[in-house]
Amino acid sequence: MFEIRFAEGALDDLEAVPRFQRGRLLDAIERQLSTTPTSPSRNRKELAGLIPPWDQVSPVWELRAGEYRVFYDVDSAANVVIVQAIRRKGRKTTKDIL
Repeated sequence: MFEIRFAEGALDDLEAVPRFQRGRLLDAIERQLSTTPTSPSRNRKELAGLIPPWDQVSPVWELRAGEYRVFYDVDSAANVVIVQAIRRKGRKTTKDIL
């Protein structure tokens, strides 16, 4: 099992998510990232070549949770997932929302 931690910026992002969607978003984060955060799936992918505006442990991963995107790093040695940012996707590209 991986421990899930939220960076300070991600906590601010989470506060901005409407309450009725926040619970579903947190459930998706727990369900998708607590066991196999580095296994690509329909909702999870590695973002190769992306340079985010925060310090990260490469590579950066993206979790798709409805209309939101969760950007995270994984420290496999410590079994920790660090959620760095949560953004509403809309019609923008991934680079535009970061």
